[in-house]
Amino acid sequence: MINSLSLFIGGRFSRAKQRNKMVSFISLSSTLGIMVGVAVIIIGLSAMNGFERELENRVLSVVPHGDFTSVNKPLADWPQLVQLIEKQPQAQAAAPFVTFTALAEKGKHLKALQVRGVDPKLESQVTKLSQFIQGDAWQHFTAGSNQVILGQGIAKQLGVAVGDGISLMIPVAAKNGRTQAPKRVRLKVSGIFTLGGQLDHGLALIPLQDAQSYLAMGDSVSGISVKTTDVFNASNLMRTIGNRLPVYVYINSWKQEFGFIYRDIQMVRTIMYLVMVLVIGVACFNIVSTLMMAVKDRAAEVAILRTMGAQDSLIKAIFMWQGVLSGVLGSLAGSALGLLVALNLTSIVQLIERIIGHKFLSGDVYFVNFLPSQVNPMDVLLVSGTAIILSLLATWYPASKASQLNPASVLSAK
Repeated sequence: MINSLSLFIGGRFSRAKQRNKMVSFISLSSTLGIMVGVAVIIIGLSAMNGFERELENRVLSVVPHGDFTSVNKPLADWPQLVQLIEKQPQAQAAAPFVTFTALAEKGKHLKALQVRGVDPKLESQVTKLSQFIQGDAWQHFTAGSNQVILGQGIAKQLGVAVGDGISLMIPVAAKNGRTQAPKRVRLKVSGIFTLGGQLDHGLALIPLQDAQSYLAMGDSVSGISVKTTDVFNASNLMRTIGNRLPVYVYINSWKQEFGFIYRDIQMVRTIMYLVMVLVIGVACFNIVSTLMMAVKDRAAEVAILRTMGAQDSLIKAIFMWQGVLSGVLGSLAGSALGLLVALNLTSIVQLIERIIGHKFLSGDVYFVNFLPSQVNPMDVLLVSGTAIILSLLATWYPASKASQLNPASVLSAK
């Protein structure tokens, strides 16, 4: 097939004006079909890459890879447990935490939220949440001053800003079968963090010692959060570490809360690859019909070439080149269009949202409130290469038919 003469003639056949207008139309539609298919698949895969990037850099960087929580009673000897965990080769860092559910109140506004008491110094080694907090609130986040750091979604719903005060109603366990009134504490909003997702609408931070005081836990903690050496293998690593602890604990990982997002991304990526083959395959069927009509349209030229001594392999290669050139043109144009849109997908979607006045991804529902995109060169090569290979396979049957033409019958009919 790789023959300069066959490539030259195939190129001339592709560029030459067809006597049959239908052949020209089907040829153009097959090229456009491949172009659109390649572009759409590249855009879709880039969006999936963007979601995976945001999951890893935005969500998994601000939540612990896993945590150990107490089974029967709070963990009292947590400093020794933290040291033991950090000595394990599967762990990079560990930090204690106290967690509870509370109701935030500001005027007539109420918001249920998850409150997490953390040690700023140790927590910075486990997560990167401090990088998303506005100003220098994290550096001044100390116990005893009744501080709270809210997610942007919570602050917006309560209508508060940095420096404002809120009331936090903390449930109290029942005693002697009698329901206890919730404990109310007055806190000052010292900072706001912005992640652009669900955590903005449900998480609040307070100093660890304050949380222990509000719940009357003494020096005990609810659990210990851990940063592992491999975030996507956190479940197995946390299980290995947990089996070496001297106390009974519940073993949790990020996959229990956010694992469905990662699985959905991988599932959609797999579906995109399947759709890629189907869409480009359907477009390549047009190449078959185009070449079959082109063989009939160029029957006289083929007969003349055969009388001049052209072998079957040359005739076959001519039409295979003609089909491949359509596939190459469509894949290159589709790759260029797909790259152009994928590189600007976030800004394009934001522009559409402003025009129609509707938000496609809401931060209180999804883990991000924008459509991310990240171009992977291997995806581009895979999609364009698949389009070229399928277009090559589509040329085999029409090219074989062209090589079987009888010059005598064709020229006598002319």
